[in-house]
Amino acid sequence: MNSTATRPSVPRWRRARSGALALGVFALAAPIGAVATTSAATASPAVSQAAAPFCGITWGSLPKATAPGLLWTGNVTGARSGQHSCYDRVVFDVAKGHGTLGYSVRYVTQVTGPGSGMPVPVTGGAKLQITANAPSNLAPKTTTFTGWQTFRQLRSVGSFEGYTDYGLGVRARLPMRAFVLPNADGSQRLVVDVAHRW
Repeated sequence: MNSTATRPSVPRWRRARSGALALGVFALAAPIGAVATTSAATASPAVSQAAAPFCGITWGSLPKATAPGLLWTGNVTGARSGQHSCYDRVVFDVAKGHGTLGYSVRYVTQVTGPGSGMPVPVTGGAKLQITANAPSNLAPKTTTFTGWQTFRQLRSVGSFEGYTDYGLGVRARLPMRAFVLPNADGSQRLVVDVAHRW
């Protein structure tokens, strides 16, 4: 028996229509896939740009400190400040001495006086307690920063047993860094930078 003779034949219109229908589904599916791919490609750069840190700053806001035993014999002689396009800076000048100038810079809920532990009011949405491991005999002084992006107020808090403290009020808890730079005459500088934003 011939198998082809018993197999029902598929009408030509149905075969042609099936092929056209399949082609139509493929044609509809292709542009959707192309649109999805294009959307994903254009979304990627926006995500990576949003993740990029401000000015490339990656300092964070955790405490920055050296070992507490690193002491410098020269006195803190003053503080000066300046503005950068990405951050505000305060520099503490320390006279020539011996040893190693250590420091501690940390966000606190309340600035406190050295030795006494008494609270010291400082203006700002967030507060930094800055300790230079060096003595000072400067009179207390307060500097207010009007119109600055980050700094609000700097207060000398006092000196006790070879450590000098300052309170720095800033706009908010923002990335910050601290480091020491030597001068040619043997004096030192403690530098504290606070970013304008995250």
